[in-house]
Amino acid sequence: MISKSELRAEARARRKRLAQASPDAANRLASHADALLDALFGREAGWAQEVARGRRLTVALYRARGAEIDPAILARVLMERSCDLCLPVVEVADAPLVFRAWAPGQALIPDLAGSPAPLAAATVVGPDLILCPLLAFDLQGGRLGQGGGYYDRTLAARPGVAFVGLAYAGQEADRLPMEPHDIPLHGVLTEVGYTACRKV
Repeated sequence: MISKSELRAEARARRKRLAQASPDAANRLASHADALLDALFGREAGWAQEVARGRRLTVALYRARGAEIDPAILARVLMERSCDLCLPVVEVADAPLVFRAWAPGQALIPDLAGSPAPLAAATVVGPDLILCPLLAFDLQGGRLGQGGGYYDRTLAARPGVAFVGLAYAGQEADRLPMEPHDIPLHGVLTEVGYTACRKV
């Protein structure tokens, strides 16, 4: 049986090829923001009706590294849809992520893991929706990440939060190995649309 480290190596190579072949994928992914919000938070009438009632969401994104699909365009669309943004921060190793408020253009500094993060003075918030990068995913909610366990620890501490992966459609796998501590995705947003894996 192939190990997770081998799966990750293969998935990284595949993702890099997909990124090179689809330079417009991030823009196409962002065009499906309404489908994502409607599916997760729209209730019967859609997210636009929730906005009309004064509802807002806090959405956690990430700053793309390497061949990860870039959510920068999606971030701007989400802000237009009454969403406040935040970024994850590693403050303590082997602990859940902390989320700090952020908007495009604001300064960032490396966190404990070396990822770009908001300044320490930024407000700590609780997201309604966490969007994470993926190496691979399956339609049962299985996902392959970098292996640090940060999102699993975070979701275990925040069981009511919606959890969605951002990926290229070509990153889909038939079935990924899942361990007891692995928390499945509620859905996946790709350049071809939003696919639900389980109910929120």
